[in-house]
Amino acid sequence: MRTIAVFGAMDEEIALFATHLRDVEHLREAGLDVTVGTIATKSGETLRVAATVAGMGMVAAGAATQFLITRFSPEAVIFSGIAGNISNRLGINDVVLGGTVRYLDSDMELIGQAAPGEKEYHSDARLLELASQALDNEGVKHVTGVIATGNHFIDTADKREDVRRQTNADAVEMEGAGVLHIADKNQVPAIVIRALSDNTDTAYSSFRHFDISAYADTASRVVAGMVERL
Repeated sequence: MRTIAVFGAMDEEIALFATHLRDVEHLREAGLDVTVGTIATKSGETLRVAATVAGMGMVAAGAATQFLITRFSPEAVIFSGIAGNISNRLGINDVVLGGTVRYLDSDMELIGQAAPGEKEYHSDARLLELASQALDNEGVKHVTGVIATGNHFIDTADKREDVRRQTNADAVEMEGAGVLHIADKNQVPAIVIRALSDNTDTAYSSFRHFDISAYADTASRVVAGMVERL
């Protein structure tokens, strides 16, 4: 049976997606709670899906990516969740697909010397196309754009402009580059999908109390629709 790995940084981002799975079992390994289940594709095939919550930050995301690849040998890795908007062409609950994902505050001349030898990372072209189809089906505005990844929550105009200066990004978050970096290192196709939850103008002390279920639901429905097309 073909296997797909799906994960995010926050509980809300994966709990909604997991409701699409059947024949579910739960595992706890490497500090992760993993939901393993099945989902039917539109062609009638049954896929195995391993879904988990990595936690926030690049190290957590990279470690979870490697664990999922080593433990389940997925043919594709899908990372989904929310991000901050720094684009003038997008709004809340629109989606950015990570055509290009770049690290913030990182010397890629040095990091890029090691395998896979890249200075920026790219979601798989076929997965991007499937995600776009799923988004079109849901009627969600989306772009294939640039996502910036750093270990800080961006919440002021000065920080937002610094991200734009460094990366020319449409959205900013804390995990995507770590996911694509490790997936690329393992030569496993991967994609980063981000629903925009805020305009990078809200302090985390306030943002953490927001109900993000609407934004997480967008991402989870898109991932389910995408997996059904595999």
